[in-house]
Amino acid sequence: MQGIIDIIIAVVTASWEVLLESAPFVLLGSFVAGLLKAFLPENFVARHLGGRSTLSILKAAALGVPLPLCSCGVLPAAAGLKKQGAGKGALASFLISTPETGVDSIAVSYALLDPIITVIRPVTAFFTAVAAGVAISFTEKHFGSDSNEPEEESLVPKTACTTGCCCSHDIAEAETEGALDKFRKGMGFAFGDLLKDIGVWFFVGVLLAGVISVFLSPDIVSRYLSNEYYSMLLMLAISVPLYVCATASTPIAAALALKGISPGAALLFLLAGPATNAASLTVISRLIGRKAMAVYLAVIVVMSFLAGMAVNYLYASLGISITGWLTAPTHQESSPLAALAAVLLIILVVKASMPVKNGAHCEVR
Repeated sequence: MQGIIDIIIAVVTASWEVLLESAPFVLLGSFVAGLLKAFLPENFVARHLGGRSTLSILKAAALGVPLPLCSCGVLPAAAGLKKQGAGKGALASFLISTPETGVDSIAVSYALLDPIITVIRPVTAFFTAVAAGVAISFTEKHFGSDSNEPEEESLVPKTACTTGCCCSHDIAEAETEGALDKFRKGMGFAFGDLLKDIGVWFFVGVLLAGVISVFLSPDIVSRYLSNEYYSMLLMLAISVPLYVCATASTPIAAALALKGISPGAALLFLLAGPATNAASLTVISRLIGRKAMAVYLAVIVVMSFLAGMAVNYLYASLGISITGWLTAPTHQESSPLAALAAVLLIILVVKASMPVKNGAHCEVR
């Protein structure tokens, strides 16, 4: 019995250390996400994703990188964009770059990983999104599209979205709001709807990071995962069907990296995990068609694997061991400020996750 208690204490302690390191950056990322929500026009994304040109694909990838939409929130948002005339290539580009990264996950990447991965992660997400969009547009142009694609209105149930990451405000009303009102609504989204969307999953990721820290020994990693290609294939097999958002995947990748996983394998998990999961792929196939979905998945797998190989080569060329590239948290020591941020984050997530009585329900538009 005492042994079980000791294990629980060890897991909780390790998880708490991860939370201390990442909580200030989660709050910072959420704040920036709130600013984007407040001052980015509601119709800005839809206005630039229309059409089927390569430029619309590039815009979709660029716009998706900072947006704080998770794997669940991007699906009804993409359905709405398709209804407004976005092409399949732009849709696929948006569907990849948006969940793979965001201002919140970029901040957490800096907290738990290193500057190289922090920069490479969104850059790779952008190029993966562009490659998928171009490949899907090329496939559709030369090989045709599915003949039995459903109407856009049937893609996502109108009652499926109840969080702010999926819902849109009335544009005319938003245009009459002052800057202070927009700021308040943006912060309400950031520390309400957004944290409700990612908060629980982030804590699950933190807990898994603690479990990995306690139970996964460097000897196991060196024995079974020392081969960089095998470890990347394993991360690919785990991440494709797994549901994990960009922010929640970061502490898991950091815990694996501390045990000796290569930066390429960690990057592959960070890219493929948020962009693919068994649940979202079924909806994506209805959004862009089965043929395009096959291209979508193939591009993600190939680009993630190539990015992993390139990152391992980059670290080796810089003289950094790919098994010891992340040895310890480097950005800050545990401090009262970090503890305050961790407690505040817990309170905000609990508050955001509580059911709202008589709350208004918004539909996907």
